[in-house]
Amino acid sequence: MSAVPRWALLSAGGAPLFLVGGWTVAQAAQSDGFDPVRQTISALAATGADHRWIMTVGLAGLGLCHLTTALGLVSAAPAGRALLALGGLATLVLVAFPQRPTGDSTTHAVAAGVAFGALAVWPALAVPRRARPSLDREHRHPPAFVRRLALAAAAVLLALVGWFAVEFFTGGAWIGLTERLAAAAEAGVPLAAVLASRRRPLPSGPG
Repeated sequence: MSAVPRWALLSAGGAPLFLVGGWTVAQAAQSDGFDPVRQTISALAATGADHRWIMTVGLAGLGLCHLTTALGLVSAAPAGRALLALGGLATLVLVAFPQRPTGDSTTHAVAAGVAFGALAVWPALAVPRRARPSLDREHRHPPAFVRRLALAAAAVLLALVGWFAVEFFTGGAWIGLTERLAAAAEAGVPLAAVLASRRRPLPSGPG
């Protein structure tokens, strides 16, 4: 029996569906030849965008999914769960303050930065310092292996976010592509964490 509830699996699986499904449908609904390689996800939910409600719903669903997953991922350390929840909350804030046609909202930009940063770092802080005892050693990963895997995931996410930041601040030609790579990876890592946690049984009680 897993310590992580089934609804956390649903919320973790919903995050990439809301994100990727949202931008796929929203891009198709644009009438001005939207370029996903050069244009950001936020442009799809910006004030004045065609059918902006589609990406708005996608981003809101993404944020709510991260908050719900953080609540249910009880096998993770509190610091990691808090950063995952912060990423979800920041996503909801950027939805509430959409990008404007005349220039990005400062609140939107700050919220996006917080969301990308928190969702990149959280795996590194999610591994508890002490592994939970279990009599079933076949279903336990060595703590050192789990920690290395979490650090590697965080490193990859930070590299993707860093690539996007370089493109964004230098006005590169791949702003939209790098943002989508970073955002999709960040949406998928919580699902991987929940799937891994649900494979590990609860500790057996005495007797």
